[in-house]
Amino acid sequence: MPAFKLLMVFLFLCFVSNFLGFTTAADPNYLAHFCPNTTTFTRNSTFQSNLNLFLSSLPTNANRSNGFSRGFYNATAGQTSDSERVYGLFLCRGDLGSTACQDCVTFATKNVTQRCPVEKRTTILFDECLLRYSNQSFFSNSDMSSQLSMWNLQNVTEPDKFNVFLGNLMNQVITQAVNNPKRFEIRKTNYSAFQTVYSLVQCTPDLSSRDCEVCLRGALGQLPRCCSGRQGGRVLYPSCNLRYESYPFYYESAIAVPPSPAPPASVTRLQGKSGLSSSTIIAIVAPIVVIAVLFIAGLCFLRRRAEKKYNAVLEQNADNDITTLESLQFDFETIEVATNKFSSDNKLGRGGFGEVYKGVLPHGQEIAVKRLSRSSGQGAQEFKNEVVLVAKLQHRNLVRLLGFCLEGDEKILVYEFVPNKSLDYFLYDSQLRIIHRDLKASNILLDVQMNPKISDFGLARIFGVDQTQGNTSRIVGTYGYMSPEYAMHGQFSVKSDVYSFGVLALETITGKKNSSFYQTDGAEDLLSYSWYGT
Repeated sequence: MPAFKLLMVFLFLCFVSNFLGFTTAADPNYLAHFCPNTTTFTRNSTFQSNLNLFLSSLPTNANRSNGFSRGFYNATAGQTSDSERVYGLFLCRGDLGSTACQDCVTFATKNVTQRCPVEKRTTILFDECLLRYSNQSFFSNSDMSSQLSMWNLQNVTEPDKFNVFLGNLMNQVITQAVNNPKRFEIRKTNYSAFQTVYSLVQCTPDLSSRDCEVCLRGALGQLPRCCSGRQGGRVLYPSCNLRYESYPFYYESAIAVPPSPAPPASVTRLQGKSGLSSSTIIAIVAPIVVIAVLFIAGLCFLRRRAEKKYNAVLEQNADNDITTLESLQFDFETIEVATNKFSSDNKLGRGGFGEVYKGVLPHGQEIAVKRLSRSSGQGAQEFKNEVVLVAKLQHRNLVRLLGFCLEGDEKILVYEFVPNKSLDYFLYDSQLRIIHRDLKASNILLDVQMNPKISDFGLARIFGVDQTQGNTSRIVGTYGYMSPEYAMHGQFSVKSDVYSFGVLALETITGKKNSSFYQTDGAEDLLSYSWYGT
Protein backbone atom coordinates (compact mmCIF):
# COMPACT_ATOMS: atom_id res chain seq x y z
CA MET A 1 0.00 0.00 0.00
CA PRO A 2 2.81 2.52 0.64
CA ALA A 3 3.91 1.89 -2.94
CA PHE A 4 0.47 2.95 -4.15
CA LYS A 5 0.66 6.19 -2.17
CA LEU A 6 4.12 6.93 -3.56
CA LEU A 7 2.78 6.35 -7.06
CA MET A 8 -0.07 8.82 -6.45
CA VAL A 9 2.34 11.49 -5.21
CA PHE A 10 4.70 10.89 -8.15
CA LEU A 11 1.89 11.21 -10.71
CA PHE A 12 0.65 14.38 -9.00
CA LEU A 13 4.09 16.01 -9.09
CA CYS A 14 4.64 15.01 -12.71
CA PHE A 15 1.30 16.49 -13.73
CA VAL A 16 1.85 19.77 -11.92
CA SER A 17 5.44 20.22 -13.13
CA ASN A 18 4.43 19.43 -16.71
CA PHE A 19 1.41 21.73 -16.62
CA LEU A 20 3.17 24.66 -15.01
CA GLY A 21 6.41 24.29 -16.89
CA PHE A 22 5.11 25.14 -20.35
CA THR A 23 6.36 28.73 -20.18
CA THR A 24 9.96 27.85 -19.49
CA ALA A 25 10.35 25.81 -22.65
CA ALA A 26 8.92 28.48 -24.93
CA ASP A 27 10.91 31.25 -26.58
CA PRO A 28 10.95 34.64 -24.83
CA ASN A 29 7.90 36.77 -25.55
CA TYR A 30 8.96 39.43 -28.09
CA LEU A 31 7.47 42.89 -27.52
CA ALA A 32 9.16 45.44 -29.81
CA HIS A 33 12.41 46.77 -31.20
CA PHE A 34 13.72 50.28 -31.84
CA CYS A 35 16.49 50.68 -34.40
CA PRO A 36 16.37 53.97 -36.34
CA ASN A 37 18.22 53.76 -39.64
CA THR A 38 19.88 57.14 -39.16
CA THR A 39 23.17 55.44 -38.27
CA THR A 40 24.08 52.19 -40.02
CA PHE A 41 27.14 50.05 -40.63
CA THR A 42 28.31 48.05 -43.61
CA ARG A 43 28.72 44.31 -43.52
CA ASN A 44 32.16 42.95 -42.62
CA SER A 45 33.08 46.34 -41.16
CA THR A 46 34.98 46.93 -37.93
CA PHE A 47 31.74 47.79 -36.15
CA GLN A 48 30.17 44.49 -37.16
CA SER A 49 33.22 42.60 -35.89
CA ASN A 50 32.99 44.41 -32.57
CA LEU A 51 29.24 43.81 -32.45
CA ASN A 52 29.66 40.09 -33.05
CA LEU A 53 32.27 39.99 -30.29
CA PHE A 54 29.95 41.80 -27.89
CA LEU A 55 26.90 39.65 -28.65
CA SER A 56 28.84 36.40 -28.36
CA SER A 57 30.01 37.37 -24.87
CA LEU A 58 26.55 38.00 -23.42
CA PRO A 59 25.18 34.47 -22.78
CA THR A 60 28.20 33.48 -20.69
CA ASN A 61 27.83 36.67 -18.63
CA ALA A 62 24.09 36.34 -17.99
CA ASN A 63 24.68 35.39 -14.37
CA ARG A 64 27.54 37.77 -13.60
CA SER A 65 26.92 40.84 -11.47
CA ASN A 66 29.55 43.09 -13.14
CA GLY A 67 29.48 45.34 -10.08
CA PHE A 68 25.68 45.53 -10.16
CA SER A 69 22.93 42.99 -9.52
CA ARG A 70 22.73 39.66 -11.28
CA GLY A 71 20.69 39.71 -14.46
CA PHE A 72 22.35 42.93 -15.64
CA TYR A 73 25.57 43.25 -17.60
CA ASN A 74 27.15 46.07 -19.61
CA ALA A 75 30.31 45.93 -21.67
CA THR A 76 32.19 47.44 -24.59
CA ALA A 77 33.89 45.84 -27.57
CA GLY A 78 36.67 47.47 -29.57
CA GLN A 79 39.69 49.63 -28.90
CA THR A 80 39.32 52.66 -26.63
CA SER A 81 40.12 55.07 -29.45
CA ASP A 82 38.12 53.12 -32.01
CA SER A 83 35.23 55.13 -33.48
CA GLU A 84 33.59 51.82 -34.32
CA ARG A 85 33.45 50.74 -30.68
CA VAL A 86 30.29 48.98 -29.46
CA TYR A 87 28.64 49.86 -26.15
CA GLY A 88 25.96 47.47 -24.97
CA LEU A 89 24.02 45.95 -22.11
CA PHE A 90 21.30 43.50 -21.27
CA LEU A 91 18.80 43.51 -18.41
CA CYS A 92 16.70 40.58 -17.27
CA ARG A 93 13.46 40.99 -15.36
CA GLY A 94 14.36 41.05 -11.69
CA ASP A 95 12.31 38.02 -10.70
CA LEU A 96 13.84 35.65 -13.26
CA GLY A 97 16.14 32.83 -12.28
CA SER A 98 19.58 32.41 -13.79
CA THR A 99 18.50 29.82 -16.36
CA ALA A 100 15.54 31.85 -17.64
CA CYS A 101 17.71 34.97 -17.83
CA GLN A 102 20.41 33.18 -19.80
CA ASP A 103 17.83 31.69 -22.17
CA CYS A 104 16.35 35.13 -22.88
CA VAL A 105 19.75 36.76 -23.45
CA THR A 106 20.82 33.95 -25.76
CA PHE A 107 17.63 34.26 -27.78
CA ALA A 108 17.90 38.07 -27.91
CA THR A 109 21.45 38.02 -29.28
CA LYS A 110 20.30 35.86 -32.19
CA ASN A 111 17.03 37.68 -32.80
CA VAL A 112 18.29 41.27 -32.69
CA THR A 113 20.49 40.98 -35.79
CA GLN A 114 17.52 39.64 -37.76
CA ARG A 115 15.29 42.57 -36.83
CA CYS A 116 18.00 45.25 -36.97
CA PRO A 117 20.64 43.91 -39.37
CA VAL A 118 22.66 47.09 -40.09
CA GLU A 119 21.59 49.67 -37.49
CA LYS A 120 24.19 50.87 -34.98
CA ARG A 121 21.71 52.01 -32.33
CA THR A 122 19.36 49.23 -31.34
CA THR A 123 17.04 48.26 -28.50
CA ILE A 124 15.02 45.03 -28.49
CA LEU A 125 12.43 44.31 -25.80
CA PHE A 126 11.15 40.98 -24.58
CA ASP A 127 8.82 40.22 -21.71
CA GLU A 128 11.74 38.63 -19.88
CA CYS A 129 14.70 40.84 -20.84
CA LEU A 130 15.98 43.69 -22.99
CA LEU A 131 19.13 44.13 -25.06
CA ARG A 132 20.71 47.44 -26.15
CA TYR A 133 23.79 48.49 -28.05
CA SER A 134 25.09 51.64 -29.74
CA ASN A 135 28.19 53.22 -31.22
CA GLN A 136 28.02 55.85 -28.46
CA SER A 137 28.19 55.30 -24.71
CA PHE A 138 24.83 55.47 -22.95
CA PHE A 139 25.84 53.83 -19.66
CA SER A 140 24.40 55.46 -16.50
CA ASN A 141 22.22 57.75 -18.64
CA SER A 142 18.43 57.61 -18.58
CA ASP A 143 16.97 57.09 -22.06
CA MET A 144 13.29 57.86 -22.67
CA SER A 145 13.58 58.57 -26.38
CA SER A 146 11.56 55.49 -27.42
CA GLN A 147 8.38 54.27 -25.77
CA LEU A 148 6.18 51.19 -25.90
CA SER A 149 2.72 51.19 -24.28
CA MET A 150 0.63 48.05 -23.79
CA TRP A 151 -2.68 47.37 -22.06
CA ASN A 152 -5.09 44.67 -20.97
CA LEU A 153 -8.32 44.58 -22.97
CA GLN A 154 -10.45 44.13 -19.85
CA ASN A 155 -11.87 47.21 -18.10
CA VAL A 156 -12.33 47.74 -14.37
CA THR A 157 -15.81 48.38 -12.98
CA GLU A 158 -15.03 51.69 -11.25
CA PRO A 159 -12.30 53.39 -13.30
CA ASP A 160 -12.04 56.61 -11.29
CA LYS A 161 -11.66 54.77 -8.00
CA PHE A 162 -9.22 52.28 -9.50
CA ASN A 163 -7.07 55.00 -11.11
CA VAL A 164 -6.63 56.72 -7.74
CA PHE A 165 -5.72 53.41 -6.11
CA LEU A 166 -3.29 52.56 -8.91
CA GLY A 167 -1.56 55.95 -8.77
CA ASN A 168 -0.95 55.61 -5.03
CA LEU A 169 0.25 52.03 -5.44
CA MET A 170 2.70 52.77 -8.25
CA ASN A 171 4.11 55.78 -6.39
CA GLN A 172 4.88 53.54 -3.42
CA VAL A 173 6.45 50.84 -5.58
CA ILE A 174 8.59 53.39 -7.45
CA THR A 175 9.85 54.83 -4.16
CA GLN A 176 10.92 51.36 -3.03
CA ALA A 177 12.58 50.55 -6.37
CA VAL A 178 14.75 53.68 -6.58
CA ASN A 179 16.13 52.93 -3.11
CA ASN A 180 16.85 49.32 -4.01
CA PRO A 181 20.37 48.70 -5.44
CA LYS A 182 18.77 46.37 -8.00
CA ARG A 183 16.44 49.24 -9.06
CA PHE A 184 13.63 46.68 -9.00
CA GLU A 185 10.47 46.15 -6.99
CA ILE A 186 7.30 44.06 -7.14
CA ARG A 187 4.20 44.24 -5.00
CA LYS A 188 1.01 42.27 -4.54
CA THR A 189 -1.81 44.47 -3.22
CA ASN A 190 -5.46 43.75 -2.49
CA TYR A 191 -7.69 46.22 -4.31
CA SER A 192 -10.86 44.62 -2.98
CA ALA A 193 -11.93 41.41 -1.29
CA PHE A 194 -12.04 39.71 -4.68
CA GLN A 195 -9.37 41.50 -6.70
CA THR A 196 -5.60 41.67 -6.33
CA VAL A 197 -3.27 43.98 -8.25
CA TYR A 198 0.24 42.79 -9.12
CA SER A 199 2.78 45.52 -9.92
CA LEU A 200 6.39 45.62 -11.09
CA VAL A 201 8.85 48.46 -11.78
CA GLN A 202 12.48 48.26 -12.89
CA CYS A 203 15.37 50.42 -14.09
CA THR A 204 18.76 49.42 -15.41
CA PRO A 205 20.89 49.20 -12.22
CA ASP A 206 23.57 51.52 -13.63
CA LEU A 207 21.21 54.49 -13.22
CA SER A 208 21.41 56.67 -10.16
CA SER A 209 18.42 56.77 -7.82
CA ARG A 210 17.44 60.17 -9.19
CA ASP A 211 17.69 59.17 -12.86
CA CYS A 212 15.77 55.96 -12.17
CA GLU A 213 13.01 57.90 -10.45
CA VAL A 214 12.78 60.43 -13.29
CA CYS A 215 12.44 57.60 -15.81
CA LEU A 216 9.82 55.70 -13.78
CA ARG A 217 7.84 58.88 -13.05
CA GLY A 218 7.81 59.58 -16.76
CA ALA A 219 6.50 56.08 -17.44
CA LEU A 220 3.87 56.50 -14.73
CA GLY A 221 2.74 59.73 -16.39
CA GLN A 222 2.04 57.77 -19.58
CA LEU A 223 -0.28 55.23 -17.90
CA PRO A 224 -3.40 57.46 -17.92
CA ARG A 225 -2.97 58.02 -21.67
CA CYS A 226 -2.87 54.34 -22.60
CA CYS A 227 -4.31 52.35 -19.75
CA SER A 228 -6.85 54.42 -17.80
CA GLY A 229 -9.54 52.14 -16.39
CA ARG A 230 -7.82 48.98 -17.66
CA GLN A 231 -7.20 45.88 -15.56
CA GLY A 232 -3.59 45.84 -16.72
CA GLY A 233 -1.07 48.02 -18.49
CA ARG A 234 2.60 48.72 -18.95
CA VAL A 235 4.98 51.37 -20.27
CA LEU A 236 8.50 50.51 -21.40
CA TYR A 237 11.46 52.78 -22.09
CA PRO A 238 15.00 51.65 -22.95
CA SER A 239 16.10 52.53 -19.39
CA CYS A 240 13.07 51.57 -17.29
CA ASN A 241 9.64 49.98 -17.35
CA LEU A 242 6.60 49.46 -15.19
CA ARG A 243 3.62 47.13 -15.30
CA TYR A 244 0.49 46.20 -13.36
CA GLU A 245 -1.99 43.36 -13.86
CA SER A 246 -4.95 41.67 -12.20
CA TYR A 247 -3.12 38.34 -12.38
CA PRO A 248 0.40 37.28 -11.34
CA PHE A 249 2.86 37.78 -14.19
CA TYR A 250 6.10 37.45 -12.23
CA TYR A 251 7.66 34.81 -9.99
CA GLU A 252 7.04 35.80 -6.38
CA SER A 253 9.20 32.95 -5.10
CA ALA A 254 12.25 34.43 -6.80
CA ILE A 255 11.94 37.62 -4.73
CA ALA A 256 10.64 36.70 -1.32
CA VAL A 257 11.95 33.43 0.08
CA PRO A 258 9.26 31.92 2.30
CA PRO A 259 10.19 31.11 5.92
CA SER A 260 11.36 27.63 6.72
CA PRO A 261 8.47 25.31 7.56
CA ALA A 262 7.92 24.44 11.19
CA PRO A 263 9.05 20.98 12.28
CA PRO A 264 6.32 18.40 11.89
CA ALA A 265 4.26 17.75 14.95
CA SER A 266 4.90 14.44 16.66
CA VAL A 267 2.41 11.77 15.76
CA THR A 268 1.62 8.94 18.09
CA ARG A 269 0.22 5.88 16.40
CA LEU A 270 -2.75 4.61 18.34
CA GLN A 271 -2.95 0.91 18.75
CA GLY A 272 -6.06 -1.15 18.55
CA LYS A 273 -9.35 -0.40 16.87
CA SER A 274 -8.92 3.39 17.00
CA GLY A 275 -6.10 3.34 14.34
CA LEU A 276 -6.90 4.37 10.73
CA SER A 277 -6.60 1.65 8.15
CA SER A 278 -4.64 2.11 4.91
CA SER A 279 -7.83 2.03 2.87
CA THR A 280 -9.30 4.84 4.98
CA ILE A 281 -6.18 6.98 4.48
CA ILE A 282 -6.32 6.43 0.72
CA ALA A 283 -10.02 7.30 0.68
CA ILE A 284 -9.21 10.62 2.38
CA VAL A 285 -6.00 11.53 0.56
CA ALA A 286 -7.03 10.60 -3.00
CA PRO A 287 -9.95 13.11 -3.27
CA ILE A 288 -7.75 15.82 -1.77
CA VAL A 289 -5.05 15.17 -4.37
CA VAL A 290 -7.61 15.17 -7.19
CA ILE A 291 -9.17 18.42 -5.97
CA ALA A 292 -5.72 20.03 -5.66
CA VAL A 293 -4.80 18.97 -9.19
CA LEU A 294 -8.06 20.32 -10.60
CA PHE A 295 -7.67 23.56 -8.67
CA ILE A 296 -4.13 24.15 -9.93
CA ALA A 297 -5.15 23.20 -13.46
CA GLY A 298 -8.01 25.69 -13.28
CA LEU A 299 -5.70 28.47 -12.09
CA CYS A 300 -3.27 27.76 -14.90
CA PHE A 301 -6.07 27.74 -17.46
CA LEU A 302 -7.41 31.08 -16.23
CA ARG A 303 -3.92 32.56 -16.26
CA ARG A 304 -3.25 31.43 -19.81
CA ARG A 305 -6.61 32.77 -20.96
CA ALA A 306 -5.94 36.12 -19.29
CA GLU A 307 -2.52 36.34 -20.92
CA LYS A 308 -4.02 35.61 -24.32
CA LYS A 309 -6.35 38.58 -23.84
CA TYR A 310 -3.40 40.85 -23.17
CA ASN A 311 -3.02 43.26 -26.09
CA ALA A 312 0.25 44.92 -27.15
CA VAL A 313 -0.11 48.34 -28.79
CA LEU A 314 2.92 50.05 -30.40
CA GLU A 315 2.64 53.85 -30.86
CA GLN A 316 4.41 53.57 -34.18
CA ASN A 317 2.15 50.71 -35.49
CA ALA A 318 -1.38 51.63 -36.63
CA ASP A 319 -2.47 48.08 -37.36
CA ASN A 320 -3.46 47.18 -33.79
CA ASP A 321 -5.92 50.04 -33.50
CA ILE A 322 -7.52 49.13 -36.80
CA THR A 323 -8.21 45.47 -36.09
CA THR A 324 -11.41 46.44 -34.26
CA LEU A 325 -12.67 48.15 -37.43
CA GLU A 326 -12.53 45.15 -39.75
CA SER A 327 -16.16 45.66 -40.73
CA LEU A 328 -15.14 48.98 -42.37
CA GLN A 329 -12.31 47.55 -44.45
CA PHE A 330 -12.32 47.82 -48.25
CA ASP A 331 -10.06 45.76 -50.46
CA PHE A 332 -7.64 47.67 -52.67
CA GLU A 333 -9.14 46.35 -55.91
CA THR A 334 -12.54 47.84 -55.06
CA ILE A 335 -10.96 51.24 -54.38
CA GLU A 336 -8.93 51.06 -57.56
CA VAL A 337 -12.02 50.33 -59.67
CA ALA A 338 -14.04 53.06 -57.93
CA THR A 339 -11.43 55.72 -58.70
CA ASN A 340 -10.65 54.44 -62.22
CA LYS A 341 -7.18 53.41 -61.02
CA PHE A 342 -6.69 56.76 -59.28
CA SER A 343 -7.19 58.66 -62.50
CA SER A 344 -6.09 62.28 -62.57
CA ASP A 345 -9.60 63.14 -63.83
CA ASN A 346 -10.95 61.96 -60.47
CA LYS A 347 -8.42 63.86 -58.40
CA LEU A 348 -10.03 66.37 -56.03
CA GLY A 349 -6.92 67.80 -54.39
CA ARG A 350 -3.84 67.15 -52.32
CA GLY A 351 -2.97 67.76 -48.67
CA GLY A 352 -0.35 66.85 -46.10
CA PHE A 353 -1.76 63.34 -45.89
CA GLY A 354 -1.73 62.65 -49.61
CA GLU A 355 -3.97 62.92 -52.65
CA VAL A 356 -7.78 62.87 -52.59
CA TYR A 357 -9.84 61.23 -55.35
CA LYS A 358 -13.51 61.00 -56.16
CA GLY A 359 -14.83 57.48 -56.61
CA VAL A 360 -18.06 55.61 -57.31
CA LEU A 361 -18.75 52.26 -55.67
CA PRO A 362 -20.42 49.44 -57.69
CA HIS A 363 -23.85 50.25 -56.21
CA GLY A 364 -23.54 53.90 -57.28
CA GLN A 365 -22.52 55.58 -54.03
CA GLU A 366 -20.08 58.47 -54.46
CA ILE A 367 -17.05 58.45 -52.17
CA ALA A 368 -13.96 60.53 -51.43
CA VAL A 369 -10.73 58.53 -51.24
CA LYS A 370 -7.68 59.83 -49.34
CA ARG A 371 -4.55 57.94 -50.36
CA LEU A 372 -1.51 58.10 -48.09
CA SER A 373 1.54 59.53 -49.79
CA ARG A 374 4.41 57.07 -49.39
CA SER A 375 6.85 59.95 -49.12
CA SER A 376 4.94 61.52 -46.25
CA GLY A 377 6.96 61.30 -43.06
CA GLN A 378 3.93 61.81 -40.86
CA GLY A 379 1.31 59.93 -42.83
CA ALA A 380 1.25 56.68 -40.84
CA GLN A 381 0.48 58.49 -37.59
CA GLU A 382 -2.19 60.64 -39.21
CA PHE A 383 -3.74 57.55 -40.81
CA LYS A 384 -4.00 55.82 -37.46
CA ASN A 385 -5.27 58.98 -35.78
CA GLU A 386 -7.98 59.69 -38.29
CA VAL A 387 -9.31 56.11 -38.59
CA VAL A 388 -9.60 55.53 -34.85
CA LEU A 389 -10.82 59.02 -34.02
CA VAL A 390 -13.40 59.60 -36.73
CA ALA A 391 -14.76 56.06 -36.47
CA LYS A 392 -15.55 56.77 -32.80
CA LEU A 393 -17.03 60.19 -33.50
CA GLN A 394 -19.92 59.93 -35.95
CA HIS A 395 -21.50 63.38 -35.89
CA ARG A 396 -23.73 65.29 -38.25
CA ASN A 397 -21.00 67.93 -38.70
CA LEU A 398 -18.18 65.46 -39.31
CA VAL A 399 -17.38 64.01 -42.68
CA ARG A 400 -18.53 60.40 -42.25
CA LEU A 401 -15.87 57.71 -42.46
CA LEU A 402 -17.16 54.88 -44.65
CA GLY A 403 -14.10 52.67 -44.32
CA PHE A 404 -10.42 52.20 -45.01
CA CYS A 405 -8.00 50.06 -46.96
CA LEU A 406 -4.76 48.69 -45.56
CA GLU A 407 -2.91 46.39 -47.95
CA GLY A 408 0.88 46.26 -48.15
CA ASP A 409 2.17 49.83 -48.38
CA GLU A 410 -1.26 51.19 -49.29
CA LYS A 411 -3.09 53.14 -46.57
CA ILE A 412 -6.38 54.61 -47.78
CA LEU A 413 -9.34 56.32 -46.08
CA VAL A 414 -12.80 56.24 -47.64
CA TYR A 415 -15.21 59.09 -46.79
CA GLU A 416 -18.64 60.18 -47.90
CA PHE A 417 -18.38 62.49 -50.90
CA VAL A 418 -19.04 66.17 -50.04
CA PRO A 419 -19.50 68.27 -53.21
CA ASN A 420 -19.30 71.82 -51.80
CA LYS A 421 -16.79 73.76 -49.70
CA SER A 422 -17.07 76.48 -47.00
CA LEU A 423 -16.83 76.79 -43.17
CA ASP A 424 -18.52 76.64 -39.75
CA TYR A 425 -17.71 75.55 -36.21
CA PHE A 426 -19.42 72.87 -34.12
CA LEU A 427 -18.40 70.12 -31.69
CA TYR A 428 -21.21 70.88 -29.19
CA ASP A 429 -22.79 67.43 -28.78
CA SER A 430 -19.75 65.18 -29.26
CA GLN A 431 -19.16 62.56 -26.54
CA LEU A 432 -15.43 63.23 -26.64
CA ARG A 433 -13.58 66.53 -26.62
CA ILE A 434 -11.34 67.19 -29.62
CA ILE A 435 -8.75 69.84 -30.32
CA HIS A 436 -8.46 70.00 -34.09
CA ARG A 437 -5.24 72.11 -34.22
CA ASP A 438 -5.63 72.88 -37.95
CA LEU A 439 -9.03 74.55 -38.23
CA LYS A 440 -9.16 76.66 -41.39
CA ALA A 441 -11.45 77.33 -44.33
CA SER A 442 -10.01 74.63 -46.57
CA ASN A 443 -10.70 71.97 -43.92
CA ILE A 444 -14.43 72.72 -43.72
CA LEU A 445 -16.63 71.17 -46.40
CA LEU A 446 -20.28 71.64 -47.37
CA ASP A 447 -22.59 68.87 -48.52
CA VAL A 448 -25.46 69.18 -50.99
CA GLN A 449 -27.68 70.86 -48.39
CA MET A 450 -24.79 73.24 -47.51
CA ASN A 451 -24.35 71.64 -44.08
CA PRO A 452 -20.82 72.28 -42.80
CA LYS A 453 -18.60 69.30 -42.00
CA ILE A 454 -15.11 69.54 -40.51
CA SER A 455 -12.52 67.26 -42.11
CA ASP A 456 -8.81 66.37 -41.92
CA PHE A 457 -8.37 65.09 -38.36
CA GLY A 458 -4.81 63.91 -39.00
CA LEU A 459 -3.41 66.48 -36.54
CA ALA A 460 -6.24 66.33 -34.00
CA ARG A 461 -5.77 65.46 -30.33
CA ILE A 462 -8.50 63.65 -28.41
CA PHE A 463 -9.13 64.62 -24.77
CA GLY A 464 -11.23 63.23 -21.97
CA VAL A 465 -14.20 65.22 -20.73
CA ASP A 466 -12.27 66.54 -17.74
CA GLN A 467 -9.08 67.46 -19.65
CA THR A 468 -8.76 71.02 -20.95
CA GLN A 469 -5.19 71.58 -22.08
CA GLY A 470 -1.91 69.91 -23.04
CA ASN A 471 1.60 70.42 -24.35
CA THR A 472 3.47 69.16 -27.38
CA SER A 473 7.03 69.37 -28.64
CA ARG A 474 5.84 69.11 -32.24
CA ILE A 475 4.16 72.23 -33.59
CA VAL A 476 1.84 71.30 -36.43
CA GLY A 477 -0.88 73.18 -38.25
CA THR A 478 -1.10 76.34 -40.36
CA TYR A 479 0.53 79.56 -39.18
CA GLY A 480 -1.88 82.46 -39.12
CA TYR A 481 -4.61 80.25 -37.66
CA MET A 482 -2.63 79.10 -34.61
CA SER A 483 -3.09 80.72 -31.22
CA PRO A 484 0.09 82.48 -29.99
CA GLU A 485 0.64 80.16 -27.00
CA TYR A 486 0.49 77.13 -29.27
CA ALA A 487 2.67 78.55 -32.06
CA MET A 488 5.40 79.73 -29.67
CA HIS A 489 5.29 77.29 -26.74
CA GLY A 490 3.37 74.21 -27.94
CA GLN A 491 0.58 74.80 -25.37
CA PHE A 492 -2.85 73.95 -26.73
CA SER A 493 -6.36 73.76 -25.28
CA VAL A 494 -9.98 74.09 -26.36
CA LYS A 495 -9.29 77.81 -26.69
CA SER A 496 -6.82 77.09 -29.51
CA ASP A 497 -9.64 76.16 -31.88
CA VAL A 498 -11.68 79.15 -30.66
CA TYR A 499 -8.81 81.37 -31.80
CA SER A 500 -8.74 79.61 -35.19
CA PHE A 501 -12.49 80.06 -35.50
CA GLY A 502 -12.08 83.77 -34.79
CA VAL A 503 -9.69 84.04 -37.74
CA LEU A 504 -12.25 82.22 -39.91
CA ALA A 505 -14.98 84.59 -38.75
CA LEU A 506 -12.84 87.60 -39.69
CA GLU A 507 -12.15 86.09 -43.11
CA THR A 508 -15.89 85.62 -43.62
CA ILE A 509 -16.80 89.14 -42.50
CA THR A 510 -14.04 90.97 -44.37
CA GLY A 511 -13.91 88.73 -47.42
CA LYS A 512 -10.12 88.73 -47.10
CA LYS A 513 -7.84 85.69 -46.74
CA ASN A 514 -5.50 85.80 -43.76
CA SER A 515 -2.66 83.89 -45.44
CA SER A 516 -2.41 86.33 -48.36
CA PHE A 517 -3.26 89.59 -46.63
CA TYR A 518 -1.34 92.71 -47.62
CA GLN A 519 -2.23 96.28 -46.67
CA THR A 520 -0.44 99.58 -46.91
CA ASP A 521 -1.71 101.03 -43.63
CA GLY A 522 0.79 99.24 -41.38
CA ALA A 523 -1.20 96.12 -40.59
CA GLU A 524 0.83 92.95 -41.08
CA ASP A 525 -2.09 90.50 -41.13
CA LEU A 526 -5.87 90.33 -41.02
CA LEU A 527 -6.00 90.34 -37.21
CA SER A 528 -3.89 93.49 -36.95
CA TYR A 529 -5.93 95.14 -39.69
CA SER A 530 -9.17 94.36 -37.84
CA TRP A 531 -7.74 95.64 -34.57
CA TYR A 532 -6.45 98.90 -36.02
CA GLY A 533 -9.60 99.33 -38.03
CA THR A 534 -11.68 99.38 -34.88
